Amino acid sequence: MLPTAAHLLPIAETLLGIVGAENLLTDPADCWPYGYDNSRRHRPPDLVAFPTTHEQVCDIARACNIARLPIVPRGRGSGTTGATVPVTGGLVLSFERMNRILAIDTGNRLMIVEPGVTNQEVQDAAAQHGFFWPPDPTSAAWCTIGGNLAYNSAGPRAVKYGTPRENVLGLRVVTGAGEELRTGVRTTKGVVGYDLTRLIIGSEGTLAIITEATLKLTPLPQTKRTLRAIYRDIDAAALAITRIMAQPVVPYSLEFIDGKAIDMIRGYSTTPLPAHAGALLMIEVDGMEAAMDSATECIRAAATVAGLLEFSLARTAEEVTALWATRKALSPALRNIAPKKINEDVVVPVAEIPRLITGLNELAERFGVTIVNFGHAGNGNIHVNLLVNPDDRDQMVRAEQCLSAVFDLVLSLHGTLSGEHGIGLEKRNFIGRELEPAALALMQRIKNQFDPNGILNPGKLFPDPTTAQP
Repeated sequence: MLPTAAHLLPIAETLLGIVGAENLLTDPADCWPYGYDNSRRHRPPDLVAFPTTHEQVCDIARACNIARLPIVPRGRGSGTTGATVPVTGGLVLSFERMNRILAIDTGNRLMIVEPGVTNQEVQDAAAQHGFFWPPDPTSAAWCTIGGNLAYNSAGPRAVKYGTPRENVLGLRVVTGAGEELRTGVRTTKGVVGYDLTRLIIGSEGTLAIITEATLKLTPLPQTKRTLRAIYRDIDAAALAITRIMAQPVVPYSLEFIDGKAIDMIRGYSTTPLPAHAGALLMIEVDGMEAAMDSATECIRAAATVAGLLEFSLARTAEEVTALWATRKALSPALRNIAPKKINEDVVVPVAEIPRLITGLNELAERFGVTIVNFGHAGNGNIHVNLLVNPDDRDQMVRAEQCLSAVFDLVLSLHGTLSGEHGIGLEKRNFIGRELEPAALALMQRIKNQFDPNGILNPGKLFPDPTTAQP
């Protein structure tokens, strides 16, 4: 069934010829679900296509460029910033059917995948050969590699192993004009030309459409140890974080939960927590079995500061599960208290975490908004959760004012507005607070080179000139 809107008929017929009827949605009811992502924003697309080959993506981009039809690349819609919401209508290009692992080269420690493969599928396939891909977002079971690259989404392991930008060797992409590009190399060294791979990763589909990625694999560690440290207050925990990150044993992950979050999950956690706990760290170290005792002792020594209430080491799988139970209880607790909370992911230098948390507590009191904080402490990436009710208009006004002040606080501490969730729609009108006008203008000129007619994910990343914040 072709669309009833006359202006869409020619491009719909062209797309039908490229992907076939089984890979094209034109009925508004069928297209409707593809207007959402995890930001809860919605705008229905006019058309949805499911390409199955790189060549089809090239043909689609060329046709849409001629027709000036917007293209919004999409994985599974797990992003939280509205980056895959088609705010100007047009075509949603869903990669759920380009989901093949094309090659695994263990000798060169790489894997070549299509963008619709999920993060978990990559991890499972790599593990069969003794490897893993370091980026591990919480949504790994659902999110796609294409989405991970679009946002540069990392997860807890980034503290030791880096983000997708450090773990991708090259890309195959299609520009907004339908031009094909291969970026990067298949080696761990290479400095020929500009680093277009790292430029495209994190660009949220505004520069090019990723059709293939060459991932750099890392050997699986021989073993892993899980530790938990509980502190009287955030200052003690922050001191421990800086000490842990200053010694030679780099943690596999270093997660943080503040005092409000601890109080909130007491009724959900199966393990007891000290009555006056002000902060909690979950720490994991990995490596050779022979080195684990000394590595654990190094972490314990660094974590032992004034204000430490409890330090636990898990020695069995059951004890690991018990230690992680507290952290895993956080999400259901927050969903129960504020199912429509605002979740931001800001980053500050590790030594500034105490000032960030103190400032957030002051903002919570000033605006009458409950704020709960947790996240990846090893690199200062803190998830700031404003527990609000969207149906309470007064509360939402205060929340918006509070959020603006949160961003000002982060920037005053030499931080950045997003660590892994991206900009999308949610933060585009704040991006000018972090980036200078000259930088934004240069970014726009770069986009114009990749996407001369502005069809790739329009309305995202760049400030809306009609509503941008000063």
